[in-house]
Parts: sequence; structure tokens; C-alpha cells
Amino acid sequence: MDKTAKFWNRIAEYYSKRPVNDEAAYRKKLEKTRSYFRPDMEILEFGCGTGTTAIAHAPYVKHILAIDFSTEMIRICLEKAEVADINNITFQCSSFDDFSAPDASFDVVLGLNTLHLLDNWEEVIRRAHKMLKPGGVFISSTPCIGDTIFRFFKPVAFIGHFFGLLPMLRIFTAKHLEKCLTDTGFFIDYQWLPKKNSAVFMVAKRSFEKQKGVGDN
Repeated sequence: MDKTAKFWNRIAEYYSKRPVNDEAAYRKKLEKTRSYFRPDMEILEFGCGTGTTAIAHAPYVKHILAIDFSTEMIRICLEKAEVADINNITFQCSSFDDFSAPDASFDVVLGLNTLHLLDNWEEVIRRAHKMLKPGGVFISSTPCIGDTIFRFFKPVAFIGHFFGLLPMLRIFTAKHLEKCLTDTGFFIDYQWLPKKNSAVFMVAKRSFEKQKGVGDN
């Protein structure tokens, strides 16, 4: 098990009990996300953490496949789903790198508070595009650290990661994220920054027309 997986396994219980930082913003994001849902939809959430958001969305769609590479996070997900009597979520222990699905498998892909933790976040966006049906939606909520005061703490974050005390953080701006999405073949349907230094919430739609060389081979 690598250093990053050990970190998330170690803090999983604490993470599951930690209150939401901005409850009003979280609720607004849930409501906006659900405005794109239909009862017949297949949803993928990668980096699902302890499953809180997947469980909250489950009543509004047909099925959710929620993945996370932390075994402890998935264990907590399963416990939460059982308590909530939710049976239309499949929780799977997998990184996005190890996960595979046929092209055009999902109506919506959720990547919430996770892109900034991934070495290959741009490639993840390209793969998510391929997994979406034409007209499908990619929804992200991402701390764009390059736009915040926290970009100056990169050396501290690197040292913390080296000693297994912090995850590695990828520093990019909202403009960089938006460009990656549009270069991949998405168009931005909605964008919201709840407050300064918070995560940027973006809804990106895949075009109904397949575009050669943009997310498809």
C-alpha cells in the first residue's frame, strides 16, 4: 500500500465524522447537481470518500457506482449505506487509474474535492469525458489552490506528504481547470465560487456530437 492510501486509511474515521465546512454551500451544490439528474440515470463518482454525497443523491437516480482507493473509506461507505437502507449504490475499492468502463457508460460523472489530489488530473478529465454519454455531465468541486493564498504553502505541503502527514496537492488555477475541460470537449454549463479561497464548483457538459481527437479515439 502506498503512502497516500495509508494516509487516507488512517484518517477515514475522523474524515467521516468531520462536519461540512460550509453547510449552505454544500446544500446548494447538492441541489444544483440534482437539477441535472433523472430517475433513469447511471452515475459514477470517483474519490467518493465515506459516501456521504453518493448516499444523499441515491434517491434521485437509478444507480450510482462510487469508487475510492481507500479500503477504510469504502468500509465506512458500506456501513453508512446499510444504516440508510440504500441499495442502489455499488461501492468499489479502486483508484480511477485502475478503474475501467466502456465508452459512453454514464450519464453523469462526479469528481468532488478530488482533482487537486491527483497527479494526472488532466488525464482523469479526458477519461471521464470518454466514459460519459453524449450530452453527459461532469461535475467537479475543486480547490483551485493556484488562485488562493495556500499556493504559498507548497513547500510545507511537500514536506508533509514526504512524512505521510498530508496528501500531495496539485496546484492549478480555475482558468487552468476550465481550459482543460474545454480543450477536452466539454463546455462549461455552470460555475460557482461560494467564497474566496473555497472550492470552485463546475458543471461541464459533453457535446451531443462526437468530436474526433477530443476525448475520443
